[in-house]
Amino acid sequence: MEAANRRLIRPSLNGPKEQAGARRSPKPKASPPEQTHAETFYYLKQMQAKTPMVVVLEDGETLNGVIEWYDRACLKINREDAPNLLVYKPAIKYMYKA
Repeated sequence: MEAANRRLIRPSLNGPKEQAGARRSPKPKASPPEQTHAETFYYLKQMQAKTPMVVVLEDGETLNGVIEWYDRACLKINREDAPNLLVYKPAIKYMYKA
């Protein structure tokens, strides 16, 4: 008989819980970015095109106008038939193109 290459297999002395932990990657998943800039892109696009918008407030009131500028906390809405308004973002329920 020829001598075969045999490997000695030794069972690990660690418990099954420690073995499962060793298989996981040591780095935790990276959290998603806090700011995606999607809101900024949307406002800039509507401002440049002077798109007529309808802004519905939390109390149900609707405003029609064009977004002139925005910042972190509010929007300035230019209206043709009424005074221009500075609207706080938390007061906005939703908005859509007119």
